[in-house]
Amino acid sequence: MKKIGILFGMEDSFPQAFIDRVNSKNEKGIIAEAVTIDKVVQNKDGEYAVIIDRISQDVPFYRAYLKNAALTGTNVINNPFWWSADDKFFNNSLADTLGVPLPKTVILPSADHPTDTTEKSFRNLKYPMDWDGIFEYVGFPAYMKPYAGGGWKNVYRLENKEEFWQKHQETGQLVMLLQEEIVFTEYFRVYCLGRKAVRIMQYEPRNPHHLRYVLDGPPANKKLLATIKDYTLRLCKGLGYDFNTVEFAVRDGIPYAIDFGNPAPDAEITSVGEANFEWVVEEAAKMAIAAAKKQKSGKINLTWGDFIKDAVR
Repeated sequence: MKKIGILFGMEDSFPQAFIDRVNSKNEKGIIAEAVTIDKVVQNKDGEYAVIIDRISQDVPFYRAYLKNAALTGTNVINNPFWWSADDKFFNNSLADTLGVPLPKTVILPSADHPTDTTEKSFRNLKYPMDWDGIFEYVGFPAYMKPYAGGGWKNVYRLENKEEFWQKHQETGQLVMLLQEEIVFTEYFRVYCLGRKAVRIMQYEPRNPHHLRYVLDGPPANKKLLATIKDYTLRLCKGLGYDFNTVEFAVRDGIPYAIDFGNPAPDAEITSVGEANFEWVVEEAAKMAIAAAKKQKSGKINLTWGDFIKDAVR
């Protein structure tokens, strides 16, 4: 019997719906359940063929458990090693190599020294930095946000460099990105599962969270949607994420990738709506079942992005 587990935190609707959907398909030799952990011993586990990870970004203990499980043969979705390694600035750099349009973006040193460092720790950093060159490249208005993390935490819209200096001091030890504002006429959020199943959703990020998914928007241009699908697949294949969302802001008919490293994207029915919820539950169930059928005990069964695979050829 191959077991598919789901590891989750505060979300309510998606985990049980996923479990029920997998089990309703009555695949011979495959069952789904919530992951349970009573102890974690090095290089020993093997209980699950597949685990869908929805929470380890917030719980380091779970991340360590998943890496150990992957070593013993579990296909963890998404790959916990790559998830630990990537960040939004690297993702932008990789996307640029993939030919995906992006807002102009730079990475900034933290306003405060990291713990256990002093001025001597930064002797390789030129002082002062070329702030005028940075501001000229990005332009204003601009957005400042952490180079890692998500959930719209610590995100600032800045009108000018004076506001930048004020807000940057508030970010403490966070390493921030400064990014060109894309004044958009359309905005889309896109689910991508298994690096092949794509659902493009009209989205309004300026609305309250539960009203961001647009249910009655005007029809979008078919060529634009095809381009968005192409860029989504490029990004998810490049990064190696099997469960991800990608966001695009459309300016002058060009979709710019704004946020595309979301390995535990929102899937609650109260925010995404019934139709989107049904799609993601069904596609996640099919993806997990296919992964369980291919899983080989005692082998490494993880998905790796094209970036990593190309590097080791």
